[in-house]
Amino acid sequence: MAKTKKKVQHNVERKPSKRDRRMKMVVYLMIVAMLGSIVSSGLAYIF
Repeated sequence: MAKTKKKVQHNVERKPSKRDRRMKMVVYLMIVAMLGSIVSSGLAYIF
């Protein structure tokens, strides 16, 4: 039997760049804005 070399992957935990962080904040901001609009439209429909 021949020896097989195992591929070793080094998963380096790198810091997210400013661009990645900004994109994540924009996504969270859009989700919060969407939820706020849903709640406000629901309140407008009730009253």
